[in-house]
Amino acid sequence: MLKRIFSYLIPITIYKKKSSLSKSIEITWANGELVLDSENTNYSYGSLQRILRIGLKNIGFEKITKMDHILVLGVAGGSVIKTLIDEIHYKGKITGVEIDPEIIHVANQYFHLSDVRQLNIVLDDAFEFVLKTKDKYDLIIIDIFQDTTMPNFLFESFFINRICFLLKSKGFILFNTMLLDEKQNLRNKKYITDFDQKNYSIKSIPRVEKHNELIVIEKLT
Repeated sequence: MLKRIFSYLIPITIYKKKSSLSKSIEITWANGELVLDSENTNYSYGSLQRILRIGLKNIGFEKITKMDHILVLGVAGGSVIKTLIDEIHYKGKITGVEIDPEIIHVANQYFHLSDVRQLNIVLDDAFEFVLKTKDKYDLIIIDIFQDTTMPNFLFESFFINRICFLLKSKGFILFNTMLLDEKQNLRNKKYITDFDQKNYSIKSIPRVEKHNELIVIEKLT
């Protein structure tokens, strides 16, 4: 309790471990709440939870409550899952895919992710998972980072086409991206311009928490 109180004055790190995939994993009390960080960025709760909450609000909480199955690519500490359950009161199935087993261990220990009964965690590479899954989803949340780096495959046509194939009619994709330089700005603009705008509605929510841009895609047919 004292650490939580003092965290309003200064962040207090209570857990730190090296990770081959995320460089470093840290659990910190900051402004009265536990957050999960990598070496250079917030992974769960804190600013990331605020970012994805904005995207979910843009889709519409009422629409989300009626969905049957949500796919989360990049679970980390599970803050978006907690938002879905605690704030939106989503009752359907959630499949979460996370490549780093150490992060899931931390999420279970500090954020009690294993207590979420409707959640199925799959330890796998997101690219491999989307190739193998037979399910279709009402909402696909893409939140994949290795520290501040986004894997290139997220922006390649093969992955994009596969994600769209897995999306149900009238379903949504919520894609969290990071923009640190002009090259990444151009990357996002190309992604939006090149998207199939006949069958999909696509829009961006720029500069969420300074360096993040959310891309929201709706399947029209």
